[in-house]
Amino acid sequence: MELRVVESYDQLSEKAAEIVAAEVKQNRRAILGLATGSTPEGMYAVLAGYHRDNKIDFSGVTTFNLDEYTGLPREHSQSYYSYMHRHFFDHVNIDPRRIHLPESSPQDMARSCREYEQKIEEAGGIDLQVLGIGVNGHIGFNEPADSLDVYTHLVELAEETIETNSRFFNSREEVPQQAVTMGMGSIMHAAKILLLASGKNKARAIKKTVSGKITTTVPSSLLQMHRNCTVIVDCEAAALL
Repeated sequence: MELRVVESYDQLSEKAAEIVAAEVKQNRRAILGLATGSTPEGMYAVLAGYHRDNKIDFSGVTTFNLDEYTGLPREHSQSYYSYMHRHFFDHVNIDPRRIHLPESSPQDMARSCREYEQKIEEAGGIDLQVLGIGVNGHIGFNEPADSLDVYTHLVELAEETIETNSRFFNSREEVPQQAVTMGMGSIMHAAKILLLASGKNKARAIKKTVSGKITTTVPSSLLQMHRNCTVIVDCEAAALL
């Protein structure tokens, strides 16, 4: 695990975008695993700027998103489908047929999860997986637990996660209670991983992530076992290191 500490959120966004851009320039048909949340927004804005300035071509890229709320229609402003289009897909030349997100309300959830894993495998596996981190150390929606699922699955969101995400909704009651997420095995199978964290509220989670101890009660700590994982944090997120 390589840890990089930068001064500000803007620098974090620039460094993250540089890594993603380098992956795409090296492989025009790169398979990217993408994350949502407030942290990667700056990275997406920088990447959109690269495309606008003709510095990068996304036409051959395929994407798989980490997760999606259940029960929200795609057109809902807080669905991750809407988020990705608002912050990234609508600003670059990515082929819509190459965009993949977990289904939010399939008739057969178990089958839908299996099919999502199959699509990743058929695409050749994820070359670079971008991750954020929750204040409790969750990645994707893999919440702290005695055991963790390996593959894409339905998850009950932790109260802490619901509370944190309520700022994006009109009220806490509107926050979905469940989500579909790639499992820890799905994430760890990526050839490269890029974990981003910003702000003092992530400092405790980052400390536990890089502590040298691995536990399912801090899912992000499993990333220490990955062969090619880069962690970029700003000074506030690195405050306890």
